[in-house]
Amino acid sequence: MRRLLTLCLIAALTAPTVAAAESKFNVNINVGVPVAPLPPPPVPAGPKVFFSVPPLFLAPASLGFYVGVDMPYDLVLVSGVYYLFQGNQWYRGASYNGPWVVTRFEQLPPPVRRYKVERIRVERDREFHAYRNEHEHYRGRHYRPVKERKEQWKQEKRREKEEWKRDREEERDERHDRGHHGRRDD
Repeated sequence: MRRLLTLCLIAALTAPTVAAAESKFNVNINVGVPVAPLPPPPVPAGPKVFFSVPPLFLAPASLGFYVGVDMPYDLVLVSGVYYLFQGNQWYRGASYNGPWVVTRFEQLPPPVRRYKVERIRVERDREFHAYRNEHEHYRGRHYRPVKERKEQWKQEKRREKEEWKRDREEERDERHDRGHHGRRDD
């Protein structure tokens, strides 16, 4: 019996240590400035395209939409929206100077999706060649954006008006000077 009592006592004493060894206890203490969350990944900016003068667009009958000519870009115009192909990616924008937004191929207008870029380039170059050779008698459709041209025209008119005012002031000053020099105060 003494043996049984000793075994029970040993079992009773060792049981809490075995249970304590299996339990998990975790204490975290943080001191200092909290770590700021990572910023979102940057959104790739569209290409930088700038025209100081509105570009010329021709509409080859074989394509059915306008293509920009005499420029280092693949730029097309369909229903008032500009589409730029650069770096194996299509972009769209409301102006020929951008800003540009990435556009998936499926989002392109059907006439543009119908042709590979290489074919568009061939037709563009063929039409531009005809335009240059027959400039005075060219019968194809062509387009040059007006909004920017109107703004340039307005700036030119403002400059001419300022020059006209300046000329009038100079003439008035000359008449005024002649009037004072011609008089004698004797």
